[in-house]
Amino acid sequence: MQWEVVIGLENHVQLTTDSKIFSGSPIKYGAEANTQASPVDLALPGVLPVMNKQAVDRAIRFGLAVGATVAPHSVFARKNYFYPDSPKGYQISQFEDPVVIGGALTFGYEKDGQFVTRTVNLTRAHLEEDAGKSLHEDYAGMSGIDLNRAGTPLLEIVSEPEIRSAAEAVAYAKALHSLVMWLGVCDGNMQEGSFRCDVNVSVRPVGQKEFGTRCEIKNLNSFRFIEEAVHVEVRRQIELIEDGGKVVQATRLYDPDRKETREMRSKEDAQDYRYFPDPDLPPLVISPEWIARVKADMPELPAAMRARFISEYALPDYDALVLTQSKAMATYFVAVVDKAGKDNAKAAANWLMGDVASTVNREGVDLDAAPVSPAQLAAMLKRIADGTISNKAAKEVFAGMWEAKSADEHLVDTIIDAKGLKQISDTGALEAIVDEVLAANAKSVEQYRAGKEAAINALIGQAMKASKGKANPAQLTELLKAKLAG
Repeated sequence: MQWEVVIGLENHVQLTTDSKIFSGSPIKYGAEANTQASPVDLALPGVLPVMNKQAVDRAIRFGLAVGATVAPHSVFARKNYFYPDSPKGYQISQFEDPVVIGGALTFGYEKDGQFVTRTVNLTRAHLEEDAGKSLHEDYAGMSGIDLNRAGTPLLEIVSEPEIRSAAEAVAYAKALHSLVMWLGVCDGNMQEGSFRCDVNVSVRPVGQKEFGTRCEIKNLNSFRFIEEAVHVEVRRQIELIEDGGKVVQATRLYDPDRKETREMRSKEDAQDYRYFPDPDLPPLVISPEWIARVKADMPELPAAMRARFISEYALPDYDALVLTQSKAMATYFVAVVDKAGKDNAKAAANWLMGDVASTVNREGVDLDAAPVSPAQLAAMLKRIADGTISNKAAKEVFAGMWEAKSADEHLVDTIIDAKGLKQISDTGALEAIVDEVLAANAKSVEQYRAGKEAAINALIGQAMKASKGKANPAQLTELLKAKLAG
């Protein structure tokens, strides 16, 4: 039987506010346990929550970025459950009336050797508070509770179940991760729990319209684990069904060491949480003026920047999409083109997507902390464009700049001179090389003149060898053709 995978993602994005969502407590990561929990966070008698305006600003910003409806009126609800790390006995969230409704996210990824673009619709994004954390290590068989995270502001972003593979799920998650960092609503630190992912997975026979029974894999904090967990869960569900069993709706955890998902608990439905409007919080009312203020402070969005790169710099759609998948890369690219000129925009894109990206990944550094500055890369591109160095020599120059870790904008010329990488562009010197090569390769000359145009490649190769790779290839080819035609 042929199976279709159906995936929906729920991402918990920690917002970059100065304090918690309903109290003034700080949210600094790594603080000593229970030192950032106020009476409001601890749910002590007589305290009342107060909405953090910064959290609302960031929710509005996200909603505008994905083309969603920002609700003029939304409601906070109590989601009732009893865990030791939730001192209230409930979580303040949004249920029937979320702050952001709809929207869509467009992204690109490699599929079967081709770069494809995909748009996934969003169901909603709602504001809520995080719970505390249960600690199970170093407690002599007991568990400890750290309430520092309790009340941390989250925006939960829910996709429609439109994703059809593990690779697509990862591409979506990466695009969302990049967008919330681009907007400044989240720092994106997955190790610290700032960007977490729950993945809902089900399978159904190809052609069937009804969804299969889904299982939710909780708290995946790396893109690699998302991909692995989806593969493992899909295989588990298919094998279970084909063996005559039934998938039971449940919440599961992924164990990366054993490469398996394990059931945590049977999956609750909304009625199990007994949602009702929080009586301590009034409805959240967002005016058109509030939305306009947030919109005025927003950065240029990836979609708008893509369109600008295509129209202003004549970049292909693929280049524009890749360059705007990361704000750091887009910013670096613009800085390079500002220095190197629009004529070098395509070369800048090629270098950024090629040597620069591969070196950054290999060295494990962030692009904005790379030792080769945009000004230095622009200076190198100018030297390629004016014929001072070849593309091959430029790779050596780039490696030299990376190793030097110097801010000197004249470093390019220093390396070119020190390594003797200048191309030979002097016509007289090139003519002498060409004459020597033609005299030594009579057979290739004869073949070319007899109509075998490919024979010139051997002559070019010999000439480049004679010049020790320093001849300007374009000039050399022109001279050879002129001599051969004479």
